[in-house]
This record gives sequence, C-alpha cells and structure tokens, in this order.
Amino acid sequence: MNTFFKAIAACGCALFLSAGGHAADEAQGWPSRPLTFVVPFSPGGITDNTSRLLALKLGEKLGQQVVVDNRPGAGGSIGVEYAVRQPADGYTLIYGTQGTHAANLALYKNVRYDPVKDFTAVHGMSESPLILVINPNKPFKTVPELVAYARQNPGKLNFGSAGAGTATHLTAELFQTTAGVKMTHVPYKGSSPALTDLISGNLDLAFDYAAVVLPFVQSGKLKALAVTGKSRLSSAPDLPTVAELGYPGAESSAWGAMFVSSKTPAPIVKRLADAMAEVIVNPELLAATEKFGSVPMRGMRGEKLDAFVKSEMTRWREVVQSSGARLE
Repeated sequence: MNTFFKAIAACGCALFLSAGGHAADEAQGWPSRPLTFVVPFSPGGITDNTSRLLALKLGEKLGQQVVVDNRPGAGGSIGVEYAVRQPADGYTLIYGTQGTHAANLALYKNVRYDPVKDFTAVHGMSESPLILVINPNKPFKTVPELVAYARQNPGKLNFGSAGAGTATHLTAELFQTTAGVKMTHVPYKGSSPALTDLISGNLDLAFDYAAVVLPFVQSGKLKALAVTGKSRLSSAPDLPTVAELGYPGAESSAWGAMFVSSKTPAPIVKRLADAMAEVIVNPELLAATEKFGSVPMRGMRGEKLDAFVKSEMTRWREVVQSSGARLE
C-alpha cells in the first residue's frame, strides 16, 4: 500500500514539475513575435498618445514590436471584452481604467467580463487629476458660488464630457455627489466638441485634463476653478484643489493600468511587470506624462494593483448608483 501511495505522490510531483517547467519554457521563449496592446478608446486623444509612446518603449525593452489596437465603444468595455477573450499567452496586453475596471459594471447592463476574475494586474501606468473649468460668462466665478447656484437651480446646470463612462464624466458625477448638487450630463464623442460647446456657452462646465483645458484657460476662453488631485499642479500652481475648497471627497485621478488575461503564465506576467516598471520612468515617457499633468504609478503592480482596482470598483459603483446614471 505504501508503495502505491509513493507512486501516486511521485506522479503528482512529476506533473507539478512538468507544469512548472512548461510555464518557465513559455516565459523563456516569450516574446517571439509582436505583441498587441488593446487600447479601448478612440485614436488621437491623450490616452491614445501616451499609450503609443508607452508601447514603443515597451517594445524596445522586450525586443519585439508592441502594436496599439484601438477598439473604442461602451466606455472602453468593448475593447476590454475583446482583449480578455484572446489567448492567455502574454501577446495581448490590455489598457484598463477606472471606467473599464470599475464604473462600467454599474453604468452598463451587459458588461461581459469580470474585472477581478478575468484579469491579472500587471502594472499601473499613470494617473491624472482633472481640472474643473467653466465658461467665464456664467454667473458664478468660484466653486462655492457654483455649488450655491446649482443648489438653487437643480438640474439646470449642464456639464459636458468626452463620453459616458470616461474620466471626464465620472469625475463630474463624483463632484456633484460630494457637493450635494444635481446637474445634467451631456456626453460627446471626445473632449474637443464638448469644449467647443463650453466655450460657445452651450455648456456650463466640464472636468478635463490639464493638457486639454489649460491652453483655453490661458487664452481667457475658459476659467479654471479647481483641480481634483491631492496636490496643486506645477503647471497651474495658483489653482486650488477640491479638498482645499472643502470637498475632499471629490478628490480623484483618472488612471490607466496594464492587464493581461487571468490565465497568462506567471513568469510572463513578471517579465511584463518588470519591463513596465522601467518603462514608465523612461525620461521620454516621464516628459510626456508631465506634459499631460500626469504622474507615473511607481510600484503599483501585482497584489497592490489588485487591491487598488477592487477599492476603485467599490468607490465608482457607489458614485454611479448615487448619481442614478445608467447606460444601455
């Protein structure tokens, strides 16, 4: 009998070593061909521009080209759903955000992926606070005045966004929930048309990235009231944070992180994470992120990134439910 159990144990050990050896072999030969970086947003925006530079530097680090594949739609959910259904071999990289991996589960009825079970977190990329801007001809000039006006006129103020489920939408939802006001959301297909309407006076306010709105602020076409980050921006040092103005609950930053399918071999995930840790602090990439008012997510990888994503899922689900926002 002892001989039988020893034989079973030996077989189990052999299978374990074989599986481990197979995973190691996969990582050893990886990557042997170009990789695809699925970016679930339209080409041409800040997200796309930074992801292309990151893909270039990551490709140089790995010795294989990393090709950006834009697959927009449903706040990023369409592209992410496509990516996570690809073979879990480390050749499909996924760009995830607080929308795709958190808020979209509450915003959309038919999100066909699980942000926890279907993904392995690789490494954070960058996070970016947004700036609250208004049309300078509006009857409010400060955040307290805006809040007071919104409370006196529920639903009358409208805010534009680059699309439902984007950071420009969710940040505004968080602000109105925190401030206890009700405003009307007007989604656009990108920041450019939203800001055009804001400048012309068809919109009252918007939250958008520093690189997008500061040129209009500097030219006097828009007025900046606050920044949503934990600290003031070096590019706009006189602009107070929402916390300084009495709304610490409205603090937030748009973030992007790299994920792969959950069944991707661990050695490949580690190699990717190690490469990403170096790439996000590459001088050229640092200069680009700083230009966009962003900061690299140093050390945000593995279990730490997993925990962060779970906390964001809870936070943004509550924001969406509180706002009553719902999309088909």
